Amino acid sequence: MKAYSMINKKIIFKLLGYLLAIEGFFLLLSFFVALLYDEGDALPFLYSFLITSFVGWVTIYFNRHAKKEFGKREGYIIVSSVWVVFSIFGALPFLFSQTIPDFTNAFFETISGFTTTGASILNNIESLPHGILFWRSITQWMGGMGIIVLSLAILPFLGVGGMQLFSAEVPGLTPDKLHPRVKETAQRLWIIYVGFTVVEILLLWAGEMSLFDAVCHSFTTMATGGYSTKQASVAYFTSPYTHYIITLFMLIAGVNFTLSYFALKFDFKKILKNEEFKVYALIVIVFTFFIAFSLMNVGNASVEGSFRDAFFQVVSILTTTGFVTADYLLWPPLLLALIFSLMFIGGSSGSTGGGVKVIRVIVIMKNCYFELKRLIHPKAVIPMRLNKKAVPQPLVNNVLAFIVFYLLIFMVGSVIMAGMGLDMESAMGSVAATLGNIGPGLGSVGPVENFEHIPVAGKWLLSFFMLLGRLEIFTVLIVFSPAFWKK
Repeated sequence: MKAYSMINKKIIFKLLGYLLAIEGFFLLLSFFVALLYDEGDALPFLYSFLITSFVGWVTIYFNRHAKKEFGKREGYIIVSSVWVVFSIFGALPFLFSQTIPDFTNAFFETISGFTTTGASILNNIESLPHGILFWRSITQWMGGMGIIVLSLAILPFLGVGGMQLFSAEVPGLTPDKLHPRVKETAQRLWIIYVGFTVVEILLLWAGEMSLFDAVCHSFTTMATGGYSTKQASVAYFTSPYTHYIITLFMLIAGVNFTLSYFALKFDFKKILKNEEFKVYALIVIVFTFFIAFSLMNVGNASVEGSFRDAFFQVVSILTTTGFVTADYLLWPPLLLALIFSLMFIGGSSGSTGGGVKVIRVIVIMKNCYFELKRLIHPKAVIPMRLNKKAVPQPLVNNVLAFIVFYLLIFMVGSVIMAGMGLDMESAMGSVAATLGNIGPGLGSVGPVENFEHIPVAGKWLLSFFMLLGRLEIFTVLIVFSPAFWKK
């Protein structure tokens, strides 16, 4: 008989209860917004708040004597399950208000919010009540920096075993700590996150946006989520000022938040020496100018208009935000191929962006280069370095495994979606858009379309891909591994 170690179930349920209480707070906040605009969605939010809070506090009560024994396995289980639990309860306002009466669609819309994917099934966004629009935006804002990181910042109780939660959720090869204590790191990350959000709100409000639109778009920009209060996304707003402000903050959100912390301390040397940041900036510059130059040659757009459209779309797709100001499906095939390639790169490690991450691309490219050198000089010891530090081989193996898993899931997922009736372009686009937490894809799920027409089974599969992408594959897959449950 195989021996299986005991998992501390009570602590898992207790922490999930606390997290549901946090979600209840944000539902209550949305209730007050709904009450302010008085459009008939206040009661649905009140019911959702009461149900979510009740379940959360009852769960806490029945597990109040849980032992504070907390390991990596408990951390992985909590991090993997909280996004699903949050999405189930987060779907209640849509169901109670009948804005999305079907559970599958409501769950899809909600998990797309929490995972900051931005893939929507809605065709009538501007007709939705303000409370519902606010809730869509705040789900992305909560999910952007991370539900677990939020809880570590505001719940001292979670200081026990906090590193296990932090490591399991924070994107990137290794979690960056700004302070020896995880709680302090989480608090500083959220202070930076909130600060950037407030600044963007004020700047957008100073332009053509109303305060409500500025708040919602700032929430979803800093989360690199992409939900908009308009069916046409940011294209609804015609001011270049608005486009450039959103582009700027998408750029910021796609950078490692540790570097943002150094920037705020005026320690620019660490930023300029960071290899990932330099490659991230180079990708933006090269792709933007190449696409802008191409658009100027194939259309009648002005120089500034071509540059702005190229700049906005490149940053939006690279950071996996998913806002659009132009329909890139109408661009020449080469430009469309470039946009599609950006869907796989993603933002920086430690940012709110999804995708493979720039740092993994760097490691893969360096590994390929050094393998060629080792073939030429088989006896030479040629270590790989990143930011002047040697990269251990286990970390390189981890990156290689991640890339293989990512591409394998993309290929298998595309075939399955094609088997459900989607054309191959749409099938590949839907998987790339959800696995990379981008939002818009290709074909029938392009920037001016949505996911409403996807079959029910396809929506559940794509929802799973969103979760895989948000937690960077391993965190979720490890829970399904038999080895995970062995002693």
